[in-house]
Amino acid sequence: MKEIKTLAMRLLDGQGVSYRTIVFPDTIHDALGVAEYAGLPPRTVYKTLVVQVVDTATGQPSRTAKPCLVLVPADRALDLKLAARAIGVKKVQMARQAEAERLTGLKVGGISPLALLRRGFAIYLDESARRLDEIVVSAGQRGLNLQLRVEDLARVVGARWIDASPGGPQPEGAG
Repeated sequence: MKEIKTLAMRLLDGQGVSYRTIVFPDTIHDALGVAEYAGLPPRTVYKTLVVQVVDTATGQPSRTAKPCLVLVPADRALDLKLAARAIGVKKVQMARQAEAERLTGLKVGGISPLALLRRGFAIYLDESARRLDEIVVSAGQRGLNLQLRVEDLARVVGARWIDASPGGPQPEGAG
């Protein structure tokens, strides 16, 4: 049977970046579930969150600022105030599920910075990843993740490092 290659996998192959494919049921839509299923430490499995700049005059997502992608560990929550400060804006908000899917063209649980590289999203990687050798991120579709070296991911996607999830693990059931 021929292995299906996602856009993210083809991108990594084209750049000579090695990775390991992690397959899991496509009914799992969150990074904590992936970590549990695959027997991986949650601090190594990163979720890709779609974050929108808020227009402070209207309180609504900005029509002029492009949404960005922020990667944080499965066991941590995104601190919106820290993220806004690090990105250089006054306020950000998480995109709702339907909005995240509309903005990216990918299903929640399959949103990947590797699959969205050519779509103009600014990509931010939480500082906690600096302590890791390898990271696990979505391959661009539900049920498929990729494990690769942190430095390779950061280089390939042009990630900017930010402190977006301070402290320890998030409360159980959050995120």
